[in-house]
Amino acid sequence: MTEPKDIILKESEDIKGLNVEGPWLEDDISLTNIITDYYEKIGFQATHLGKAVKIWKKIEQIRNKGKDEMTVFMGYTSNIVSSGLREIVAYLAKHKKMDVIVTTAGGIEEDFIKCLKPFIIGDWDLKGAYLRERGINRIGNILVPNDRYVEFEKYMMEFFERLDKKQKEEHKIISASEFCYEMGKFMDEKLEDDVKEKSILYWAYKNEIPIFCPAITDGSIGDMIYFYKLENKSNLKIDIAEDIVKLNNMAVYAKKTACIVLGGSLPKHSIINANLFREGTDYAIYITTAVPWDGSLSGAPPEEGVSWGKIQTKADYVEVWADATIVFPMIVYSVFK
Repeated sequence: MTEPKDIILKESEDIKGLNVEGPWLEDDISLTNIITDYYEKIGFQATHLGKAVKIWKKIEQIRNKGKDEMTVFMGYTSNIVSSGLREIVAYLAKHKKMDVIVTTAGGIEEDFIKCLKPFIIGDWDLKGAYLRERGINRIGNILVPNDRYVEFEKYMMEFFERLDKKQKEEHKIISASEFCYEMGKFMDEKLEDDVKEKSILYWAYKNEIPIFCPAITDGSIGDMIYFYKLENKSNLKIDIAEDIVKLNNMAVYAKKTACIVLGGSLPKHSIINANLFREGTDYAIYITTAVPWDGSLSGAPPEEGVSWGKIQTKADYVEVWADATIVFPMIVYSVFK
């Protein structure tokens, strides 16, 4: 196979493709027009953003043909929920724009916490010692005071009691995805409608979108399980083995699949590895700032996924190397509004 870098074009040959061109701002155009009509032609990462919009629109066209034509896997790390992208993911869940969610423990707990009390915009330069003395945690330039976790713990202790009782009565260990479903159900019963409206967990529960969280104990949820089990001498358990079967089967038996991943880490690999069992996904959109030079999965480009069979050789895919908080709202708005 001849690599592109080995191809030498003769001077007489015409290069086929889009001309590089940006929007002319004296024309009567909107931001949506700029993204959908010009981004692919601007070059660099703008071109990739334009391709992401184009691919997602293809995914939607296939989904609109019938319920079972396309299975969309969405993965994101917890910082996505720490930020205001949480509301955009909740919008997508409310309108059933994905079929499967894979996230981290922070992506679960912070969604719940934000229904109780908001996170606050801070500053990147705030000193850790200064914040520590005042009981404030920092996620980049976002502040999360300790009282958010105190409030969250009150709900979680009641929630664990419910799960404990359910396990004893049904003689069944719940999976992590069932844990997330039960959290959504619990929120539906305990929280007011106005705060539930922007919750990912709530809409996933209402629309029966499974949320997989293979590392469910890696966060505040894990801390609270520790305290609950210690104080109550509880035998509460969570089965992660059952979920790997469920997640993989959702890929194996799908007609077509699409993987939309914000960030990297465990959610990214759980999704594309599930698709390995069907010879790779048909469509993929990665949005990341991770670099490939250290060999990490987070920075692995789509072509690396192709080499493993996690992305099909003829798949339609793109990697947008950018901060998701900047580009994801633009992509979603351009596709769905």
